[in-house]
Amino acid sequence: MNSAKSYLIFPLDVATLEEARKYVTLLRNHVGIFKIGLELFIHAGPQVVHAVQELAPDSRIFLDLKLHDIPETVRRATLRMASLGVTYATIHCGDSIKMLEAAASGAGNKLKLLGVTVLTSVSKEDIHAAGYSPSIADNLSELVLKKAEMARKAEFAGVICSGHEAQQIKARCGRSFLAVTPGIRPAWELSEDDDQERVMTPARAIQNGADYLVIGRPIRNAQDPTQAAGQILEDIQRSLPA
Repeated sequence: MNSAKSYLIFPLDVATLEEARKYVTLLRNHVGIFKIGLELFIHAGPQVVHAVQELAPDSRIFLDLKLHDIPETVRRATLRMASLGVTYATIHCGDSIKMLEAAASGAGNKLKLLGVTVLTSVSKEDIHAAGYSPSIADNLSELVLKKAEMARKAEFAGVICSGHEAQQIKARCGRSFLAVTPGIRPAWELSEDDDQERVMTPARAIQNGADYLVIGRPIRNAQDPTQAAGQILEDIQRSLPA
């Protein structure tokens, strides 16, 4: 059985390497995976990957750069990411499966790829405004599932999706196909002012089949981040099968 810690991904959504080091040191006993996004990677580059590896050798690293380009460019970029020793990386499930297949070729067996389906900040109104047909825009879950199937055919490890789609993705793509869910808020942190459109509590997401939970602001913005992370782990633990 997975431990509660193994479910928790903490995004290092900070501007500097010094801030990243601070949070990794604080949370390394609570977090299974540290996620490095665009802002921090642009600032510090591979140095931040090496810093996390040094400070938290028992934690895995998720390089969340959401690549989207022509197939050969994505293949070569993915090859470079694989050489860094990270466990997961993201690729946008865009318009062509050729790009996803090129990414898988670059990753080989050194890197697990996660397809980005529909960002949890995106609403059906956004999809309408982007020019999608009403049949697609009015059914975000089906759009997510179509993109998940593209990722599965390209032999990705899984996808990024909201907790609302995790169960359907498992049913359509198989239990071993990973569902990584951002937009997770503990019950004590839910707010109508949230900029994430499709949010869910940790317990509900796990019940729906989520394999990993991306939880940032409720921990980062807490007066005591370590205590907040511990409370979230308790919530996760209670939701796991006995």
